[in-house]
Amino acid sequence: MTFHSLPYEPRPLTATEARLEAIYSAARMGLKGDTLALAAGMTPTEYRRLCQMDPIAEYAEQKGRADGEMAMATVLNDAALQGDAKAALEVLKYAHKWSAPQSIQVQVEQKISIIAALEQAQQRVLELTATDVAEEQQRADAHLLR
Repeated sequence: MTFHSLPYEPRPLTATEARLEAIYSAARMGLKGDTLALAAGMTPTEYRRLCQMDPIAEYAEQKGRADGEMAMATVLNDAALQGDAKAALEVLKYAHKWSAPQSIQVQVEQKISIIAALEQAQQRVLELTATDVAEEQQRADAHLLR
């Protein structure tokens, strides 16, 4: 295993047009943080220091992100308008905060008649009473026959 030495020379930190363009391009592709810095040709520390020294560097990142998001939103919107159902669903979910219902609501409406319920209860009581009277009559008849 060999070790390769990486020479380090402090570089001047200035927001040159080329550096800002590199930041913008990396941010437009969706890169963030250390990855953005490395893709733009800087170390993460250099990038953070540059953003502190010159706010235009942070603006280049924000502008790149906005333009990248706009490009992707345009692609999705165009696809949805041409009939792509999956793209339309994604536009609804992301841009309009829409979500499909997760449950089904079922309503059952039933009316109970108190009068009918009382009549049914009365009928049950009468049937039970009639059964009890018939059983008593049979016992009495059996007792007399003995």
